[in-house]
Amino acid sequence: METQILDTNTDFEVVSLDSVWNESRLKHPWWYNIKYLVAGIFFGIILIKAEVVSWFRIQEMFRLQSFHMYGVIGSAIVTGIISIWIIKKFGLKTIHGEKIELHPKSFNKGQVYGGLLFGFGWALTGACPGPLFALIGSGATVIIVTLISAVAGTWVYGYIRHKLPH
Repeated sequence: METQILDTNTDFEVVSLDSVWNESRLKHPWWYNIKYLVAGIFFGIILIKAEVVSWFRIQEMFRLQSFHMYGVIGSAIVTGIISIWIIKKFGLKTIHGEKIELHPKSFNKGQVYGGLLFGFGWALTGACPGPLFALIGSGATVIIVTLISAVAGTWVYGYIRHKLPH
């Protein structure tokens, strides 16, 4: 199959000007995404085995009783810093040869409010939104309530976004 290049951006109504959008302009067949599904399943298994999605581990973190989660989050931050530095230093490209663009972001007070709301929800439910599907896949079906709440919260944010401090 041949790869096609999209010349027009059809997402201009959905993506606001202040967001970072690095969508590929290449159009691939649907089965190209299977590699992401496999990587996601593998990553979910790692999260489960490392107890990163454990409600008890998350509660230990918020009660300052264990270093486990702080170590995982800290190592992820260090890995991210090193990865971004390498991408900038060597001008790395995507697996399809496209340039990786990293746009500067400015700080605003809405990030503080959002972070506090995110942390409150995380502490209340014991589940970060990232591994919700891994938790559901591991059999913790009660997390479906958290997933529905996360989707509803995202929808509400999108609906009232223009009224919030940015």
